[in-house]
Amino acid sequence: MTDISWDDAFCSEGANCFRFGVDGEGKAYIGTTETGEYVADSMEALRALISAVKAGAADHLL
Repeated sequence: MTDISWDDAFCSEGANCFRFGVDGEGKAYIGTTETGEYVADSMEALRALISAVKAGAADHLL
């Protein structure tokens, strides 16, 4: 099992909570607090994802 150091969760209205984490090898994680499931990739990939979301690439999903 991977030892992930999680940040505090970000929650919206309705208690939809997500959190970011990192492991000892520098791999990045985004997970839910409800199910404990997560996705993992490199720190560079996480930065690219966050930048794309901030730029509006996921606005059509809202």
